[in-house]
Amino acid sequence: MIRTLLKEVKEYKRASLLTPVFMILEVVVETLIPLLMATIIDKGVNGGSMQAITETGTWMLLLALAGLFAGIMGGVLGSKASAGFAKNLRKAMFANIQTFSFSNIDKYSPPGLVTRLTTDVTNVQNAYMMLLRMFVRAPFSMLTAMIMAFTINARIAGIYLVAVIGLGVFLFFTMKRTGKLFGAVFKRYDKLNESVQENVASIRVVKAFVREDFEKSKFRNAAETIYKMFVKAETTMVLIMPVMTATVYAVILLISWVGAHMIVSGQLMSLLAYCMNILMSLMMLGIVFVMVTLSTASANRIAEVLTEESNLKNPDSPVFEVRDGSIDFNHAMFSYSEDSSEPVLKDIDIHIRPGETIGVIGGTGSAKSSLINLIPRLYDVNEGSVFVGGRDVREYDLESLRGKVAVVLQQNVLFSGTILENLRWGNPDATEEECMEACRMACADEFINRFPDGLNTMISQGGTNVSGGQKQRLCIARSLLRDPKILILDDSTSAVDTATDAKIRSAMAEARPGMTRIIIAQRIVSVENADRVIVMENGQVNGFDTPDNLMKTNAIYREVYETQKEGSGDFDISAAATGEKNQDSRKGGH
Repeated sequence: MIRTLLKEVKEYKRASLLTPVFMILEVVVETLIPLLMATIIDKGVNGGSMQAITETGTWMLLLALAGLFAGIMGGVLGSKASAGFAKNLRKAMFANIQTFSFSNIDKYSPPGLVTRLTTDVTNVQNAYMMLLRMFVRAPFSMLTAMIMAFTINARIAGIYLVAVIGLGVFLFFTMKRTGKLFGAVFKRYDKLNESVQENVASIRVVKAFVREDFEKSKFRNAAETIYKMFVKAETTMVLIMPVMTATVYAVILLISWVGAHMIVSGQLMSLLAYCMNILMSLMMLGIVFVMVTLSTASANRIAEVLTEESNLKNPDSPVFEVRDGSIDFNHAMFSYSEDSSEPVLKDIDIHIRPGETIGVIGGTGSAKSSLINLIPRLYDVNEGSVFVGGRDVREYDLESLRGKVAVVLQQNVLFSGTILENLRWGNPDATEEECMEACRMACADEFINRFPDGLNTMISQGGTNVSGGQKQRLCIARSLLRDPKILILDDSTSAVDTATDAKIRSAMAEARPGMTRIIIAQRIVSVENADRVIVMENGQVNGFDTPDNLMKTNAIYREVYETQKEGSGDFDISAAATGEKNQDSRKGGH
């Protein structure tokens, strides 16, 4: 874990190495000053030598200035090194997260990743600063002061040794106990952040169901749990400072009482100064141990993300060109978890020709989305294979494959920025004319032209200032700008009326005749004009044929068709169309 984190020090190695050097220099100065102070008392004050006072005082002044310089440089370089280290950790974590496959992302909750990038890195940053400055300074200071104390009077120095050993044992057992408690606290932090994110993202649902009091209660309970866990951990740690302070004063009293009968005043002053050095070093070590204990759990969580490797990797000699939009599932089996007792997809064996329009229907949980996730290799099959353009998807360069297989997922996501900036996610080099053409095919031009700023209209975070249907159409347009050979619409027109749905399908067929289209839908009207339809049931293909043949041979397709068509088809079209137009009109002024 330590080695993994230290790799990210990188360009801050020099500052990290110089910080302890300046700390050691500061300790050397602090060690020499008590000796000079003893000389002033013994030779200057007691000996009556003004010259000794002047010369020794000058050296003390110079050493004090040198110590001040060393302390300042240690602080500046330590801050630079720790802040830079934290910056590199965040960059490395974020960069590695971008390589994760869907299955990697499934292991970590988004709030957990946010906590690791923020709170955990800050904890490690603070601990690194303490380690650079105090972890070197405190032991070195304690060691040199102990040596000097034994040089002056071994019997008195023995008191220091007993105090150091006693406090060391106390610190060890205290840190061991609190380390486990802090590890549990950060897991609770993830739960708290998850609760906050869920509430903020779903605030409209919370208000619609008047669940504010319930959400406040849930958050209050999560916060209360963290409070109690922190109190439990810090109640143990809070004993450190009182115990150390009591030890410091006890040692000073012992030295004053024993030393007064044994040694001259100059030596006593030096021993007292070294006593303070030793015991202050112990207190600093205590603070370091507190920070290290607090950050150990954070460091482990950061290392988990840094060492996580994507289970989807490019082959050694990847294929960069997708020949066409043909798709072949050859007895494909798939599970989200290796421990799963039953696969999500079972023995999928279907073959799709280039340029076909394929519909996919099935009940909730029938694995429709799981099926199409295998095509752009968002997941890998456990058994069998998936071919695109005549090649196994595992042979392709991932970026090249996904560049030609565009997926409009169920959860439509827009980013803060203009409509034009969102569209250019599909093609960064697309002109405004090309963007508008894609919008025309997706029927998004209808509402964009009503916005005062057109393509330059600002989209708020999450696309909250556009309707669900508008968001879906913008996402479809964004995918069309990639000029894909395969376009997958995963229930991506559910928020638009059936008339607009038909216009989108017709426009795409006319503009991109060679593009293979896969349409997952709940509405039978969205797939009844497809070349062929896949009927999914419990992770298996229940039927795969033309709509007309399925009406004759497939009970599931026939039941869905009759249920949706019987007495509701016309109402659905007119009502949905009216609702969508009214909603677009309301949003037009935003």
